Amino acid sequence: MAVKLSEAGWFTWKEWAAALATELQAAVARGEPDDGTHYYEHWLAALERLVAEKGLAEPTALLRRKEDWAEAYRATPHGKPVELETGLRRRRNPAP
Repeated sequence: MAVKLSEAGWFTWKEWAAALATELQAAVARGEPDDGTHYYEHWLAALERLVAEKGLAEPTALLRRKEDWAEAYRATPHGKPVELETGLRRRRNPAP
């Protein structure tokens, strides 16, 4: 997604690299081990921050979508494909 957004002109690759570097430096400052186990979490955090900074999505909308996917995952039986609509349905009609 970062590559496609950069190719579409939403941000330069230099901006992307700087955002990711900032996220990785913040992780080191928090004392997280530099062993690569959380690299893609940092990648995602950098992308979400850059997307919000560029006004491509509101941070609350990003959080809501992540929560919808998490709810869909929790509601999906093992071995079945996770479908976003499952999470959306559960948000609209929470269990008692």
